[in-house]
Amino acid sequence: MTDLEFHIQVDPNVESIVMPENVKIGLMVTEHRKNCSKLSCSFDYHAFAIGQSPFHVPEPLEASLRENTHQSHYSASIGISELREAIAEFNNRYFNFNIDPSLVVIGHGTKGMIFTIFSLIKGDVIIPAPSWISYVPQIKLLGKNFHIIDLKPEDEYKLTAENLDNFLSNLHQDQHLLVLNSPHNPSGAVYRRDELEKLADICRKHGILVLSDEIYALATYDQESFASMRSDYPEGTFVTNGLSKDRGAAGYRLGHCLLPENCSEELQLNFKKIAATIYTNVSTPTQYAAITAYKQNDVIDEYIKITREIHRIMGTNLSREVGKIEGLEVTTPTGGFYFLVSFNKLKNGLLKHNVKMANELSNALLKHPFHIAALTGDACLFNPDDFTARVAFVDYDGRQAFNNYKIRTPRTEEEESEFFKTNAPRMFQAITTFKEFVTSLK
Repeated sequence: MTDLEFHIQVDPNVESIVMPENVKIGLMVTEHRKNCSKLSCSFDYHAFAIGQSPFHVPEPLEASLRENTHQSHYSASIGISELREAIAEFNNRYFNFNIDPSLVVIGHGTKGMIFTIFSLIKGDVIIPAPSWISYVPQIKLLGKNFHIIDLKPEDEYKLTAENLDNFLSNLHQDQHLLVLNSPHNPSGAVYRRDELEKLADICRKHGILVLSDEIYALATYDQESFASMRSDYPEGTFVTNGLSKDRGAAGYRLGHCLLPENCSEELQLNFKKIAATIYTNVSTPTQYAAITAYKQNDVIDEYIKITREIHRIMGTNLSREVGKIEGLEVTTPTGGFYFLVSFNKLKNGLLKHNVKMANELSNALLKHPFHIAALTGDACLFNPDDFTARVAFVDYDGRQAFNNYKIRTPRTEEEESEFFKTNAPRMFQAITTFKEFVTSLK
């Protein structure tokens, strides 16, 4: 056999997944804008595909990272003790969790933390859909079984206790892991306390575990209303969170998990084993820097508050205006930075663009002259006949918006509308582009 004939076989679990659509489209838009900064371009994209915070990293966190570059040693596989203590304090301060630092585990990003939990917990995984883009590919990569439970627009894309009870009653009675995400990516919905209490009752009834993905918790617009599954089901809930969304530090790749109350030492040891085996430890300088991000700090507290308000203004205004377009239906976000746009009333018109399946909608939106980059179809686990798109409303200069908000904070609905138009011109222009796309379907 010659070198040219040699073929490296790939594990079928790897071949079962594809490049995440948000990353693929996001990189394409980034490369386009990079090239356009050197050469003149006749168009730009409306970049709604990737959910990266548009804001800068808060200055105290940046400074702390610079000050800790000398921390070059290996560190504890589940996190340095000072950071675990700071995260426990942070969760107690913001969410009233009475969490012991021994139940805090540090991981390489919230995405990596979720993968660790999927790896560790025995049993099938239950995914409410539509959902975040990476849950199912991670499960497939591990060769595990999963079940999809459809969320309904009439339930505001929230899982109800009744639907969960009926679904679980038809599954075998082994251990299962339910994934809950609030605020919800992709709809922007936030679970109320009473809704989680009822879901917790069902989880206890059936003996299932919960992975509560709360990466957007501090981006809940009415912060006082945020509720966590941990408060209602502490003995069976793993809570994941991190720095990427509410402190703008996606590239720092630091996330954490709060283990269930009274979990065994064996479970904690298993987290250590996985971490030590796969990545040894999260970057030690980043861990020491992150202590600043979780300790009481007035500058960071103000940063979280201001960025949350800007997310609310951007999401409220863009979803409201897109929702006024005849034929479109939208969700109104109450947290995070996503909402859904349904084109289902325009199915006949979509045939003009040769859009017969949900996966084809994103390509139609991307084409000239629209250039709307959004996620549809399998990427968010939409059914093949559900022509709904996820819009990540982060296509603006976050630092500029942040500074302008501090200079002149909008106080009225009219001032917020003007703030949106001034600080998010590409998103404001996208309203017209959505109208043009709908017109092309008629």
